[in-house]
Amino acid sequence: MDVRIFPHPLCGTLTPPPSKSIAHRLLIAAALGGGESTVRGIAFSQDIEATLRCMEALGARWRQSEPGTLRLGGIAGSRPFPRLPRFDCGESGSTLRFLIPIALAVAGGGVFTGRGRLMERPQAPYFSLFDEKGISYTQEDGVLTVRGTLRPGEYRLPGNVSSQFFTGLLFALPLLAGESTIVSTTALESSDYISMTLEALEQAGVSAAALPGGRGFRVSPLSYQPFDAAVEADWSQAGFWYAANFLGGQLTLQGLNPHSAQGDTAIADLYWKLARPGDAGIDMSGIPDLLPPLSVMAAVRNGTARLTNAARLRMKESDRLQTTAAMVNSLGGSAEEGPDFLTIHGKPTLSGGTVDGAGDHRIVMAAAIAAACCTGPTTILGAEAVSKSYPDFWEEYKRLGGDVHVL
Repeated sequence: MDVRIFPHPLCGTLTPPPSKSIAHRLLIAAALGGGESTVRGIAFSQDIEATLRCMEALGARWRQSEPGTLRLGGIAGSRPFPRLPRFDCGESGSTLRFLIPIALAVAGGGVFTGRGRLMERPQAPYFSLFDEKGISYTQEDGVLTVRGTLRPGEYRLPGNVSSQFFTGLLFALPLLAGESTIVSTTALESSDYISMTLEALEQAGVSAAALPGGRGFRVSPLSYQPFDAAVEADWSQAGFWYAANFLGGQLTLQGLNPHSAQGDTAIADLYWKLARPGDAGIDMSGIPDLLPPLSVMAAVRNGTARLTNAARLRMKESDRLQTTAAMVNSLGGSAEEGPDFLTIHGKPTLSGGTVDGAGDHRIVMAAAIAAACCTGPTTILGAEAVSKSYPDFWEEYKRLGGDVHVL
């Protein structure tokens, strides 16, 4: 689906959708327990559907008792499988990386598939562990097969890789028969995402003790318990609406928890940092999802902004450093990409133009926000990509005054 957007300010009141990051974690914690858990505030994005589909493959069952409220019957630990279960992870990197060690702990492994660029994303931290632990794996033609027994022990991971590897182990290791440790061999980045994981584990009665000096976690064998929890509003999606206000919109955001463990709460402070004229530097290592909306904000400010430590964004749904720079430039802005950074030179206005959404939900949403304040119309190719994380985005956009037309 391609759309054309004519400039029009966005105004009104909205509540961002439920946090996809928290929802993944609560659904997995519920599925690993015994009995029935209730998780409220679920939005059926493609990524969340992928996690539900994969937990069903492990034997969990769920039903929607009312809109946005799921009741999940958990698997209560490992059980025999006549063959390796198959997991269709869609385009969800969280689903894939969370489920790999869980599948080993519960079913002795699994066969993982995905769409888009998902199966190109690096899994080297897991593969290094598997070589050490005697777990077999093959990856060819977009299919990853892992087989073996996950045993208690020490698991060493570099801290400057995606936190998703730590989260996968934090979910899986309590299912084993003995105590384990996860050791971070370098300084731990994206720690806020791990905090979200620990909160979800606590909801299910599972805890992980921090090692001295923040070097990792000690995990004891524990059974996941049923629970009742609600998903918070998503600060990463709120980032797009903050950008809309930065570009002249008049939006009031409701329902956000200012004390959330979500690292993307940083958008509230970064808004004001970019609002001040002059050069600005932002470290993206802990807040990678905010790069597209921050880039839109940086494109129309007085000064140059440099967004650094962002190399991992090259392996998202698109090469997000390249596609964000292309999006800004296509709209009449000035952006340059480096190996792990973007440099954006602010201009008074953006002219509009044609943006290739590159199959990336965050590129499409960032372009749509920018389009509302451009001096001319904007065409976005592949606008349906928002369904991956924010299926109601276009309806919300139009409700807030966005002048958007399907081509």
